[in-house]
Amino acid sequence: MAKFDLSFVQGLKLAEKAALVSGKNFWFTAGNADKNIPKIMVTDGPSGLRKQADDADALGLNQSVQAISFPSSALTASSFNTNMLYQLGQHLGEAAKAEQVSVLLGPGVNIKRSPLAGRNFEYFSEDPYLSGEMGAAYVNGVQQQGVGVSVKHFAANNRESQRFTSSSNIDERTLREVYLAAFEKIVKTSQPATLMCSYNAINGVLSSQNYRLLTQILRHEWGFTGLVMSDWGAVADNIAALKAGLDLEMPGNGDYSVKQIIAAVKSGELEESVLDTAVLRVLQLVEKYHIETTSGEYDKEEQHAFARQMAADSMVLLKNEQQVLPLKATDKVAIIGELAQKPRYQGGGSSHVNPYKLVTPLAAAQASQQDINYAAGYHIDQSQADEQLVASALIAAKASDKVVVFAGVPERDESEGFDKTTIDLPENQTDLINQLATVNKNIIVVLQNGSAITMPWQDKVAGIVETYLAGEAVGEATWDILTGAVNPSGKLAETFPIRLSDTPTYGTFAVSRREENYHEGIFVGYRYYDLKNRDVNYPFGHGLSYTSFKYDDLVIDSDSQKVQVTFNVTNTGDLAGQEAVQLYVNNLASDVETPVNALQAFEKVTLAPGETKQIQLVLGRRQFAWYDVKRQAWTVDNGDYVINIGSSSRDIRLSQHVAVKLGANISQPITSETYISEVINRTDLRPAIEESGLSESLDMIANVEDNQELLANMPMRAVVMLGADIEQLNKFLALVNK
Repeated sequence: MAKFDLSFVQGLKLAEKAALVSGKNFWFTAGNADKNIPKIMVTDGPSGLRKQADDADALGLNQSVQAISFPSSALTASSFNTNMLYQLGQHLGEAAKAEQVSVLLGPGVNIKRSPLAGRNFEYFSEDPYLSGEMGAAYVNGVQQQGVGVSVKHFAANNRESQRFTSSSNIDERTLREVYLAAFEKIVKTSQPATLMCSYNAINGVLSSQNYRLLTQILRHEWGFTGLVMSDWGAVADNIAALKAGLDLEMPGNGDYSVKQIIAAVKSGELEESVLDTAVLRVLQLVEKYHIETTSGEYDKEEQHAFARQMAADSMVLLKNEQQVLPLKATDKVAIIGELAQKPRYQGGGSSHVNPYKLVTPLAAAQASQQDINYAAGYHIDQSQADEQLVASALIAAKASDKVVVFAGVPERDESEGFDKTTIDLPENQTDLINQLATVNKNIIVVLQNGSAITMPWQDKVAGIVETYLAGEAVGEATWDILTGAVNPSGKLAETFPIRLSDTPTYGTFAVSRREENYHEGIFVGYRYYDLKNRDVNYPFGHGLSYTSFKYDDLVIDSDSQKVQVTFNVTNTGDLAGQEAVQLYVNNLASDVETPVNALQAFEKVTLAPGETKQIQLVLGRRQFAWYDVKRQAWTVDNGDYVINIGSSSRDIRLSQHVAVKLGANISQPITSETYISEVINRTDLRPAIEESGLSESLDMIANVEDNQELLANMPMRAVVMLGADIEQLNKFLALVNK
């Protein structure tokens, strides 16, 4: 392979350059045998390798190679365990390298803005901090194996409907604080090989030809040095895309794309130096991540075992009344639901993996020593009840000590390419749960779904376990949780609302085919529910355990470099367990809209019964910052903040005020629009008040107690109305703004 540098690129013919910035086909970059440039393969990989085994196709209609189907990102984020995400990345990188795949297309780090978004299963969270931390760990793990990633979908791809053409219309502060934050974290800390631009437009400009997004922000501000590729078919104008900072069009349009580039360079529409830069980035990717021939072998049994462990450590115990779980060895258990036999364990579309070894929940249960009775209860491909199946399920439930009902969202209702119209379970499943609750008080619902659902039946059941899309080891992992072989420790990475109408985007999401207006601003997910003080079924960060934990001894130290938070966590129960402790910041200092609470740190700790561990979390400047659009900069305001430590966003165990000193004390200029109260309350301005002659007028009104609220809302120009003259005001302004 040749040494690729700028002089090498400049030695290529124009047609050769043009060919290199378009994909050769669906899964390969273009090679050039004459110039000793190899092609490299990319493939889908957020939750497992989807390498096409036969002739490549975009939609995955051909069978892909056998690979481990790992849990979806919706579940892995619930682990709150960055070390586990790093290990997932390592496993995916190992598999990719064995299969000669140079770049994995993942992770997806877009924000779960609405529970109706059809691709939520492929994304981590509604929270940008959690998404960034989990995504960075995943990227580090994959790239440690010598395989590149493509972080997607950059940016603001939060719906599937009309995803090629819709415009995500977002104010600048919201864009920075919510929708770009995870990408920024990953770029700055993990140096991903590539980013994948999204289909949608942002404020009317397609991401694929958005110079501000791809060049000014990504490269100039964040320092990204890797390659930007398009999502498949996202390029509407390949010349505009190259000029904006896109390097590789996938899958490309063959000779048509090449001819357009040649013509644009010859006409002067496209500078050849811009093309050279894109070509160099493609060649640098090829040079760094090209994989020589390998055996194609890796330890799939070990990877399956890891998939099982990861799924179990991520599953969320939502409810456990009267300790109905874990199941006892002596319990006679009815397993109800076709999803126990035909589980929904992975996402549809580009996330679909040909599993190595699928183990269903029913198979795992039947392989145990438990006394099991199974009844299908419903058809997963139907929404209407089958009375015969219902009757059989009721008979089984009556004859059992406990009933485990497998319920969830069919794949036909939740996939890449379209959004949902409801977050309710199919009617036949809801009716079945309600009927089962009338014949047995020990109902346990196990959910298989890609994102938040409603639970009108939750008060009628004793236990609820959220397994999301748990991968090929779904059966083993689920049974590990139900029996207590694994103590549940997952925490929700998204809020479960009571009803769809409670959600931040209700009534506006995907209403327009062309415009998606982000009316809710920074108040996404739990930030919205907390702001509105709205009840939810289960809050962000919620998750129960078979043991219990105590938090105490909170100590906070603040200086000009950091805020250090230290506290103890004790396992007060009888079982070993893991607790994901969460730190939220409440900003009381800034004179702007801020969340009631914002997650800014977390750590997962393992504790034996009776064991205490000290947790130390260190917060830097960015964790107290908000984006100031006027200054085009992240701003920290010195002042009072509240540090909240909890087991969820609404289960705060420790809380303390802290004076933060991380910001710069920026003095705002005094103008005629500055409020009188701000001037009077600043002792440093007193000499200017007296020298200008304003002291008599200001003192007269300031000394009247009833005037205080009035002064807080009256600008300095009003002093003329209150008895001063304009010359005095102008002199004062000149003095204080020297």
